[in-house]
Amino acid sequence: MLFANLSYPAINQLTAEAVIVLPLGATEQHGLHLSVFTDTAIVTQLALKTESVLTNKILLCPTLPFGSSHHHLSFGGTISINPLLYTQMIIDLVKSFVANGFRKIVLLNGHGGNITPVKQALAMLSSSFDFSVKPNIALVTYWELANQFFNGQPPMQSPALSHACEYETSLMLHLFPNKVWMENVQRSARPESNGYIPWEDDESYKGVTLFKQTSVISSNGNSGEPQLATLEKGEYLFNQTVYALKEFINEFHKWPLMERLDKPEPVFVNTI
Repeated sequence: MLFANLSYPAINQLTAEAVIVLPLGATEQHGLHLSVFTDTAIVTQLALKTESVLTNKILLCPTLPFGSSHHHLSFGGTISINPLLYTQMIIDLVKSFVANGFRKIVLLNGHGGNITPVKQALAMLSSSFDFSVKPNIALVTYWELANQFFNGQPPMQSPALSHACEYETSLMLHLFPNKVWMENVQRSARPESNGYIPWEDDESYKGVTLFKQTSVISSNGNSGEPQLATLEKGEYLFNQTVYALKEFINEFHKWPLMERLDKPEPVFVNTI
């Protein structure tokens, strides 16, 4: 079911059972060879396909096409919301779902820069709602949910999804080949490995984070190995990710709303 196609009385009848899904995209540079709409395009198609196989369980919202992308601004072709404001936007959007009566909420993410501000929003929403309406609010980043297909296993050849890489380029070749210009693909120059910071896929995470603007760690805006991308790899990734999303939504739909476990003693206040 598509939120945008329904009247409010029809939507109000779905609040008790439907999982409401809000896809989170971005509009930002994706190297020399991909459309700036890549993140939004991919996550929207994943959401639409999943909704088509779980129509009676999902209420799918329009994709939010702008994300937290300030680190890409120096290349141009980027429309960004700063992380603090993005956190507040997510809080307000989810609060509107809760006010409408929804208790099963999925934020389906398609952009890495959204992850940290959305997690901050979830922490603040938990503080507001865990002891009252008790909604289940999940951040689901598609390549992390389906991580077994995004970790270098065949047919993929590079170790992990990064940015405008083998994985994203393959997905776009499958979904929107007219928004891919393979003749422009160039592997970017990147910083040398220091043994601790995974600039993209050269080191495993070791608990050390150093945040840098994209133009400091990439010469042309992309990372990974986009020259390895194929349409066939993209079809494989898309189908496996839709399957993972379908499995998750089916399980999430059954999760109970959680009660507190500490059973606090009632507090009596002497008003005399």
